[in-house]
Amino acid sequence: MKKLRVLALVHEHLVPPEDTTGIDVLEAEWKMEYDVIETLKESGHEVRVLGVNDDLAGIRPTAGFFEPHIVFNLMEAFAGVTTFDQNVVSYLELLRLSYTGCNPRGLILARDKALSKKLLGYHRIPVPEFTSVGVGRKPVLSKRLQFPLIVKSLFFEASVGISQASVVENAEQLAKRVQFIHESLGTGAIVEQFIDGRELYVGVLGNERLEVLPVWEMSFAHMPDNRWRIATERVKWSTQYQETHGITTTRAELDTPLMDRIQRIAKRAYRALDLSGYARIDLRMDGEGRLYVLEANPNPNLAYGEDFAESAEAAGLSYERLLERIMALGRRWEPARTG
Repeated sequence: MKKLRVLALVHEHLVPPEDTTGIDVLEAEWKMEYDVIETLKESGHEVRVLGVNDDLAGIRPTAGFFEPHIVFNLMEAFAGVTTFDQNVVSYLELLRLSYTGCNPRGLILARDKALSKKLLGYHRIPVPEFTSVGVGRKPVLSKRLQFPLIVKSLFFEASVGISQASVVENAEQLAKRVQFIHESLGTGAIVEQFIDGRELYVGVLGNERLEVLPVWEMSFAHMPDNRWRIATERVKWSTQYQETHGITTTRAELDTPLMDRIQRIAKRAYRALDLSGYARIDLRMDGEGRLYVLEANPNPNLAYGEDFAESAEAAGLSYERLLERIMALGRRWEPARTG
């Protein structure tokens, strides 16, 4: 790819420092942003970083004088609101700027876990039984939902709000956990049938034509028997907790027919939710080999060494080439226009 002018759009508090001397980058909150920005620079691209919090006003003048070939979108929220990320991307489209990652429509469909499950179910893609509980409301279960259940935020990703207490075994625990989600995160809750089994992740790249990366798996092999094997917030983000409990993520050991089936389901989910750019599809497989799509994560963590980059590496895409591929997909993406 030719050398590009890249405008990196980053959360204001996650702009990496110019000088990282004496800082453990591996444990830094801004590791992903640092990895992307520094790798692009090392690849010869001209990179300008713009920190954004709750005001989009800086984007237009910066784009006006910098004239980027592509905006590398690393925003996951706006003004602290997760579901506002699609508005940032919509603004980029209004400015006729090419950008990396998912389009606004795909973000809207995927961010709402209940809406996405309804769409996936319509397309006969297997999902766990579920119900949603709006803020201030009490959970009401249908006969199809049986304990144990898992309670999550309706909108938050990256395991935010998920702990061992998220898996509930009776009505009292359910009511408390739903109230916790409402009060601590300020969002509705989704209550799902808990699928006890293997945790699988599938990376997908593409717009119309899709490339599916090798299936990745989170292993809980050394978790104590009295712990639920789930990707809690601590499991996701605490390297010390991962080391203590032997939690690893690596390429899943699957026979070829099963791997092909999982990858086909991931592609179908990606298309059903109108995703573009890149995404990770999260699944669970129970002890009888039944597969369930838990959720789709557009614009997943791109840090070097994380699941998405590691699975790309296993597919023969180095980290540098992965970022180049993502930019190429962004430059080719065209919003649907009518009239």
